[in-house]
Amino acid sequence: MNVQVILRPVTVADMPVLHQLTQDPEMTGEFEWAGWSDPHDWRRAWEENGLIGPDGGTLMVDREGEVLGLVNWRRRTVGRASYYWAIGIALLPPARGHGYGTEAQRQLVEYLFAHTTVHRIAASTEAGNRAEQRALEKAGFTREGVMRGIGWRNGAWRDGVSYSVLRTDPR
Repeated sequence: MNVQVILRPVTVADMPVLHQLTQDPEMTGEFEWAGWSDPHDWRRAWEENGLIGPDGGTLMVDREGEVLGLVNWRRRTVGRASYYWAIGIALLPPARGHGYGTEAQRQLVEYLFAHTTVHRIAASTEAGNRAEQRALEKAGFTREGVMRGIGWRNGAWRDGVSYSVLRTDPR
């Protein structure tokens, strides 16, 4: 399958999609709904720096002008002199299951390795989210292990699975 998606900066017109992917339980999906949060966070952050800054950022996943979702990255400090990026993805329901997430995460890894000096990019997902585990593996990530009871969702602690890719890993 030839999956054609691009990553692009967030525009003000994307605010409704960002809102759907974080504030609408039907759109977030089974493994992402974590409860209500400040609905104005996205707009404030976009006005501050366009959702791209030294400690992380958010890009839209786009296919031929249709917004499919978002990818993001956040700085995680390790010791005094090093850090890694932790990445995430959220796709609208119609975009799931077509390989768009795999390709978007692959492109995000390439973007971060090309434009930052980071050596490690990490991702994690809930242990029951088999689709995301497959997508990360297809995108070049290596499964590292299970993180017991790491996430709270829907009234219970959930296990997570950690993944990473290093700049020196073959791609």
